[in-house]
Amino acid sequence: MSALPAETHATPQPEPVLDARIPAGPIEQKWDRCRFEMKLVNPANRRKHTIIIVGSGLAGAAAAATLGEQGYHVRCFTFHDTPRRAHSIAAQGGINAAKNYRNDGDSVSRLFKDTIKGGDFRAREANAYA
Repeated sequence: MSALPAETHATPQPEPVLDARIPAGPIEQKWDRCRFEMKLVNPANRRKHTIIIVGSGLAGAAAAATLGEQGYHVRCFTFHDTPRRAHSIAAQGGINAAKNYRNDGDSVSRLFKDTIKGGDFRAREANAYA
């Protein structure tokens, strides 16, 4: 006869505690109280903090530049399938309208070429021209 293994009793695991960090108090005052009780970073201590930004698109690059100017150590990470620049920054010239003011050298054809070039020649030319 084979010996049966001794029964093992698993110790019960404590249930996880979910903490949403919702401030205490009446609902009308919760977030105002949270904002006023929040610990702020002293400008003299900004060099002690490193901020990680994921994504170097328009918002990420603007945040990295602004926080870097304020004195924080900033690390900006991004992933692209090809080693090209972020298109939201590269194509900013394409969102402006060709006003064709006198002596400004602007035209619809120049705006079209800038838009196509800013998108690394991957934009649909008919849509960019329209």
